Amino acid sequence: MSKRSEAPAEEQLSYEQARGELAEVVQKLESGGGTLEESLALWERGEHLAAVCQRWLDGAKAKLDAASS
Repeated sequence: MSKRSEAPAEEQLSYEQARGELAEVVQKLESGGGTLEESLALWERGEHLAAVCQRWLDGAKAKLDAASS
């Protein structure tokens, strides 16, 4: 259920916000020290944030392609 309640807010993340949080997730994962459950939750969050960033980049690329056509 929590993923559904987070979805609208996630769609409003800017590229910079998603990238910044993704960098924090990576740093936490690299530092270790968490439980396996915590690490898996961080990994899943990172995957989601990476997808948000990719959507922004894909949208920007599409705009550039359309402008150069």
